[in-house]
Amino acid sequence: MIDLNILGKSAKAAAGGLYSAPQEVIDRALVISADELIKNADKIKAANIKDIKNAEEKGLSAAFIDRLKITDGVLKGMAEGLKQIATLKTPVGEIVYEYENKEQGIKVVKRKVPFGVVGIIFESRPNVTADAFGLCLKTKNAVILKGGSDAINSNLAIVEVLRFALHKCGIDENAVSLIADSSRETAAAFMRLNKYVDLLIPRGGAGLIKAAVENATVPIIETGTGNCHVYVDEFANPEMAAKVIFNAKTQRYSVCNACESLVIHEKIAEKVLPLIYDKLSEKQVEMRCDEISYGILKGKKNVVKATIDDFYTEYGDAIISVKVVDSLESAISHINEHSTRHSEAIITENTENAEQFLNAIDSACVYHNASTRFSDGFIFGLGAEIGISTQKLHARGPMGLDALTTTKYTVTGDGAVRK
Repeated sequence: MIDLNILGKSAKAAAGGLYSAPQEVIDRALVISADELIKNADKIKAANIKDIKNAEEKGLSAAFIDRLKITDGVLKGMAEGLKQIATLKTPVGEIVYEYENKEQGIKVVKRKVPFGVVGIIFESRPNVTADAFGLCLKTKNAVILKGGSDAINSNLAIVEVLRFALHKCGIDENAVSLIADSSRETAAAFMRLNKYVDLLIPRGGAGLIKAAVENATVPIIETGTGNCHVYVDEFANPEMAAKVIFNAKTQRYSVCNACESLVIHEKIAEKVLPLIYDKLSEKQVEMRCDEISYGILKGKKNVVKATIDDFYTEYGDAIISVKVVDSLESAISHINEHSTRHSEAIITENTENAEQFLNAIDSACVYHNASTRFSDGFIFGLGAEIGISTQKLHARGPMGLDALTTTKYTVTGDGAVRK
């Protein structure tokens, strides 16, 4: 087990240096980091091939390997993400409140400041390494990364390149570091490193999030798990519903904003379900149906009966649950009961129903006639995202630069004493 205290102390010192660094130096480092990722593409992909081979030998799923894989396109996206972050306006130093108390002789200013050291625990997505680094550097936070063991070679190669880029720009390379020890004991100790880590962000499946919530003494932001729903209202356009659901489910199975659960009003079920089935059949999606929907689709390929657990499940695969309800209110109740508070959508031409759904659904992102796949910091104009928060305190939904800042009050007087 590595000495996390040494790692934490080094990150804390690096964070202090970042806070005093001119923003133009930070932005230049982001651009240089992007260039170095492309220059070292062969090295990074060679390391990734080792991880892919290990995953295949372990018999891990195709969806898992898809999350793990670094292609030229993925590397290009990582580099472009860093360069985009460099062009964004930093929230650090932004004044959000001013007040002059003339009676007491003081001026109060509240401004945005970095957290200091951000810890990020994630699983099989190596691109998170660059995204997290970029957003933390832009907001002058040092970052300690703890990736999954299945991506260890890829993450080590990426972090080595990023540390070289920082050194090249005269920035303490400990502004980014990686915990290479993949043991549970080290992960648990990292979650309790509150002497040095100011904020912890776990990104991954339900198990990781649960472990962080139960074990961390460092303040955390819950992210990631996505049992996302699409509700087809009785006033939906059937062709639109089939199109949106096909995109939400099949564009990419492994992401947290993919649709996992389908809810349909009984008045439109017999008309719309065959259309949805035909579209999803193009990708061989298995439909796990309740009694009513199973009765409509019975005998068709890849149609099975759902269990109670199916309605709570984030599949990350070519599987979707189907529930038929008798009203909009029942749909809202079902979704709020079974969702992970991530992203939900309604397909309807009835604006009153849409408004009721948008207001009543208790999730971070709620859509009307649009795919849940849009829940993404880049799409929302935030730059590369640090994650999607499914909680309500501090940050909610796709998290960009603002989510990586806290606030500080500065109070100025001229020998002021309280009266």
